[in-house]
Amino acid sequence: MKLSAENLDRLRALLSEPARRIVLLSHTNPDGDAVGSSLAWAAALRALGHSVTCIVPNKYPYFLDWMPGIDEVVVFKTDAEGRAVRALAEADLLFCLDFNAISRLEILSEAIGANTAAPRVLIDHHLAPAPEFDLSFSHPEASSTCFVVYCLIEALWGTATITREMAEALYVGLMTDTGNFAFSSLTPELFRAVAVLVERGIRIPDIHNSVYNAYTEDRARLFGYVINRKMQLIEQGTVAYMSLTEAEMRRFRFQQGDSEGFVNYPLTIKKMKMTAMFLAHRKFIRVSLRSRGEVDVNLFARRYFEGGGHKNAAGGKSFDTMERTIERYVAAVREFAAEGHLG
Repeated sequence: MKLSAENLDRLRALLSEPARRIVLLSHTNPDGDAVGSSLAWAAALRALGHSVTCIVPNKYPYFLDWMPGIDEVVVFKTDAEGRAVRALAEADLLFCLDFNAISRLEILSEAIGANTAAPRVLIDHHLAPAPEFDLSFSHPEASSTCFVVYCLIEALWGTATITREMAEALYVGLMTDTGNFAFSSLTPELFRAVAVLVERGIRIPDIHNSVYNAYTEDRARLFGYVINRKMQLIEQGTVAYMSLTEAEMRRFRFQQGDSEGFVNYPLTIKKMKMTAMFLAHRKFIRVSLRSRGEVDVNLFARRYFEGGGHKNAAGGKSFDTMERTIERYVAAVREFAAEGHLG
């Protein structure tokens, strides 16, 4: 991954003024990459003497509660004291991490729009960034936003500035966004970065256990229910979909993050090419899509569910009922297959 020398110089200039008030923003339903990149970048900026506030639209998954510095992250949805609104209004500089359009902030979008003076810097790895940022480090070829942040730290200040806490945050994003180093974008540079993080003292087994082996009993039972009762196969067993209604989530005392990874599981079936997970919310249904090989779910999400993402991992939304959403998905898959997109 090659960073633009011109953009690096512009970023240095933005950070050259002392004691700037900086806000870091991440997308709705923040995952390991969003949280990890925010915490690591915040630590790097604070080391320069800047005042930094990390804001997320809603709560991050409970299995990230252990991460150093996460208790300082402001959750906009439950921010009764108004810390997020004040920080945004007073910010000299805004960093947008792990999303490619302000609309991904959803309930936070209006609050960020109130500050039109602060430059907006994008640090991201999703396709097709919106033209609404003053400076952009958009690298879809990168495995994760945490890897982009690692490369920025390396280019600007050197890896010697990475502390153990920063290394732990970065590794969480590298690990989770690559499916524990099983997906695409697994480059030699990525593994060299992991080696540096290990040199900073991280314990990979401990981080893995904290993220992947820290679920509740309810989540384990929910997973069994989804796989056994809700997984449906179509297109001669090459495409799958699963769904959860609000009533089903209440039955298993659903918490934010409990469905993490569910959409990936059907891909363990040998001939599976594409999977979908439909998760009901009060106002819409969140659509998660995953695929294998050359099947482009970014294209699928953009065409049928007003979304996008990566070639093998994308998402979107449906504002219809669950039943009609699934009917639309099945019809879309048939059309997608007829055009030869499923191989």
